[in-house]
Amino acid sequence: MTETKTRSPEFRLAARALGGLRQDLFKDAFAYRPLERMRTDGPLTGRLPGRMRARAAWTPHALVGVAAFFVAVMGLASGDSSGLRFMVGGVATVLLPVATVLMTLVRPVGAFWASLAIAPFAAIFGSDGWPWTPSMFLSQLVVLVVVAARTRPRTAAWMWGITGLYGALLEGLGGRYSGGTNGPLAFASALALLLVAVVQIRRDAEREVTVQRTVTAVERDRRTLLEERTTIARELHDVVAHHMSVVAIQAEAAPYRVENPPPELEQAFATIRENAVSALTELRRVLGVVRADDQQVPDAPQPTLAQLDGLLANVREAGLETEKTVTGAIRELPQGVELSAYRIIQEALSNTLRHAPGATAKVEIGYVLGGLGLRVVNGPPTAPVKPSPGAGHGITGMRERVTMLNGTMTAGESEEGGYEIAAFIPVALDFEASTARDMNETTLVMPATQGTAGTAATGATEATLVTEATLVTEATLVTRAKQTTEGNEVDLVKAVSTVNTAYLDEQDEQGEQGEPAGRTGRVGQA
Repeated sequence: MTETKTRSPEFRLAARALGGLRQDLFKDAFAYRPLERMRTDGPLTGRLPGRMRARAAWTPHALVGVAAFFVAVMGLASGDSSGLRFMVGGVATVLLPVATVLMTLVRPVGAFWASLAIAPFAAIFGSDGWPWTPSMFLSQLVVLVVVAARTRPRTAAWMWGITGLYGALLEGLGGRYSGGTNGPLAFASALALLLVAVVQIRRDAEREVTVQRTVTAVERDRRTLLEERTTIARELHDVVAHHMSVVAIQAEAAPYRVENPPPELEQAFATIRENAVSALTELRRVLGVVRADDQQVPDAPQPTLAQLDGLLANVREAGLETEKTVTGAIRELPQGVELSAYRIIQEALSNTLRHAPGATAKVEIGYVLGGLGLRVVNGPPTAPVKPSPGAGHGITGMRERVTMLNGTMTAGESEEGGYEIAAFIPVALDFEASTARDMNETTLVMPATQGTAGTAATGATEATLVTEATLVTEATLVTRAKQTTEGNEVDLVKAVSTVNTAYLDEQDEQGEQGEPAGRTGRVGQA
């Protein structure tokens, strides 16, 4: 049967202290640890020219070399000048102390033990001072300061205590020598090591604060990103809920459009409706989770590009002169694309109001085959910019919206000194085709309700021709723009506008000559 003995707190404290002593001063004491160069990105060294900054990195090494020079001068001044004793004394009081100082550059802890070992020899061959001659006094002080600066405060405390005990022991053994210097060294080294410890503690605290600030900034960016994604999810809920409601209603009404539908068909439509209603219910539950406690449920549908003129009117009332240019054939786009485009333009104009007072803004929208191009650019501010209380994450939200739709976006300063945001949001070609079919069907139905079969046929033909002309012309525009921009999607948005203008000018010239224009449609500036 084993008995577990409980150690006293004093014993555990002493064991930890001895363990720290062994770790700091005995384990790998003579290991190779070269002194690193100083950083040159500080407030003073950062202003130096390139060559001087590279040399300034060796400042700690130069200071140790200067200290070694002063140790040599003091050793020569205090050494004996008679014959063989001068030669041996020169080695003991000059070369060995200088070597221990230089040794701190590569083996700091080993330099401390070497300095203690040569102290009695330097005192014996020196002319005055026991146990620390003038050269050994300065050498030991420099070694303590350099090693303390390269390690940690606990190591400095151990070295100071060992140096004091070792000096007291030598003073007791060398009673016949006069001039005890252990007390002055203990006092001077205590002040020097205290100063080094304070600098080290402050440097470590600044490093920890920097790390905490970095972690905080990363967490803040992550939280902001999640908040932006949550906002986008809340807005898209209305879009998804609308589609699910349409599915449920059409599934419920479909059996009534067929005379005597089979039971399997009725059951299939009933299952579709139940699944749609269930999905809509779960979607509302998810929305309740992601919605903030203080956020009100929206009482209006989500905005689309059809409401863009109202937004521009509000911005103009706020003092921002805004010009809108739309190129290409305006057509219906997916609701998610319309909502994201509206929000991107809204955020870009809001940033202009906050960060560029007095500037003018241009909003360019390009309807191209396979996508929607956006460009919002403002000029430089003409009035003093007031500090904005916002968090400055509008660009993050815009990038999230574009990325969600597999688009691309660039944001940066414009050549005129303002700011420019350009985005391209792709639209699936199958949606374009379905939109064209809906246009044909709508054109077919409307004349039929007027009771004229010939008119219906004419309407169908015209709708088909308009749709095909629109797609073919836009495909030509995109092909020309791609040849100009080499497939860069963001630049493609700008190029389509230029190519479209040139194309319409060609059509105008043909119209003047009596040829049909056949343009895709230019929507002017608002």
